[in-house]
Amino acid sequence: MTETTEIANHLHHVHIYAADLARSTAFYEDNFGGRVILDAELADARNVFMRIGSGRLHFYDQAPKHKLRGNIHHFGIQTDDIGAVVARLKSNGVTLKKDVTDLGFWKYIMVPAPDDILIELFEVDKQQIPTQYLDYFE
Repeated sequence: MTETTEIANHLHHVHIYAADLARSTAFYEDNFGGRVILDAELADARNVFMRIGSGRLHFYDQAPKHKLRGNIHHFGIQTDDIGAVVARLKSNGVTLKKDVTDLGFWKYIMVPAPDDILIELFEVDKQQIPTQYLDYFE
């Protein structure tokens, strides 16, 4: 067995189709503080790259092509103030099916976004979370 060095890997971005690019980017800008970093033609399609905190979301300027393969169940956005973000979502006209679920160390709510994307918005109480999971969260 040969000795190998640890390779650091991390989730860099989620790339989604956007049937209405302006609507999609505005949704993430208005509700989660998204910031467009790049808006360019790449691989024969308009692509928009956006930062949300330390994460990234990329958009293709085209409607979803694959009903099954192209769907994502959800992606997670971690926040340090779920109440404030939920209030912002509601003030921006986003309809939420349920209230925030509070599991003590973990609060979350599922948020519908354009193009049938589902977002898990969550907040972690770092004072209550089991220590073995503490370094997993920002």
